[in-house]
Amino acid sequence: MNRVKEIRKERGMSQETLARYIAISRKYLSMIERQNATPSISIAMRIGGALGVSVDKIFLDLPLEKTPVYPKPIRFIDLFCGIGGFRYASKYAFDKLGLEGKCVFSSDIDKYAQESYEANFGEKPAGDITKIEASEIPDFDFLFAGFPCQAFSICGLQKGFADNTRGTLFFDIARIIKEKRPQAFVLENVKNLASHDNGRTLKTILEVLRDELGYHVDYKLLNALDFGLPQKRERIIIVGSKNPFLMDWTFDIKEKKTLNDILEKNVDKKYYASPEIVAKRKAKHTTSVYPSIWHENKSGNISSYPYSCALRAGASYNYLLVNGERRLTPREMLRLQGFPDSFKIVVSDAQTRKQAGNAIPVDMVAKVIEKFLPLAF
Repeated sequence: MNRVKEIRKERGMSQETLARYIAISRKYLSMIERQNATPSISIAMRIGGALGVSVDKIFLDLPLEKTPVYPKPIRFIDLFCGIGGFRYASKYAFDKLGLEGKCVFSSDIDKYAQESYEANFGEKPAGDITKIEASEIPDFDFLFAGFPCQAFSICGLQKGFADNTRGTLFFDIARIIKEKRPQAFVLENVKNLASHDNGRTLKTILEVLRDELGYHVDYKLLNALDFGLPQKRERIIIVGSKNPFLMDWTFDIKEKKTLNDILEKNVDKKYYASPEIVAKRKAKHTTSVYPSIWHENKSGNISSYPYSCALRAGASYNYLLVNGERRLTPREMLRLQGFPDSFKIVVSDAQTRKQAGNAIPVDMVAKVIEKFLPLAF
């Protein structure tokens, strides 16, 4: 098994360029990438050198069958935890596999998110992770983090992640992984991470995780809509383990929720848009879909779907309207992200909207964790 094609594309290198650089034919490189040829050690070394990745991170010697050995319980930490999306996702995955998980540390800088997290999980997250020493965090097996996306300063000296990522929140993930050496991690970020800073941000993240921290890493752009949630929400998921692994990113989703499952039947009048806004929207757009979520983009164009466009933390209150008439309630927003109705809402509507907009799609991440756990241990 190998990841030549995947890593070559990450580097923005064409097949022809790589073949010429390592002095083999493009046809032979194509055969290697399609798993139809096994390169010699010298060619494998040349490929690794050209791509700037150690050979063992490209060429995986995977056993056909492996029995995972899990710690009991699986200790995990929840960084940039928000209102606990990873807590629910991991619990669903652990339960499905008959495993026990235990959160030993959580952190979020937002005081309202801390309130919601404490109300639902019985523990108050620590605050600013940049002020917390890695040595102060309990030992753990798994790291979860949905971290903000920031540009990295790639300095000329290339001294490693301490220089390349300092001042970003990914730096804090990296320093904690370096200190604590967990078995595995799952990271979540926005779709735009792939193109952020002309692709340099994602490239740096992968290089740090693979080359400097020594983990086997894979990633994929996934859409919550494909995981049974009626919300078009695309997110990059990065998984990594000390063990070599080959992640299968195909998922068989049998149960899918519709807007009818999400929308509340009796909604307070305060959630209805003004008659002027409703009239303006309906003059611009007619839908054949019911129920539907009407979406108005920044240009003022209106579209409607049998699902919601992505919830956004800082968006206008009126950019999504149910049937063009009313706003989503806080409970509906949480349902769109896969949070159960047992989730206690203890903050204002405005804060709940923000929290839902920042949350991970629970159902989607649960499926990833469930499939990844047996590979990671």
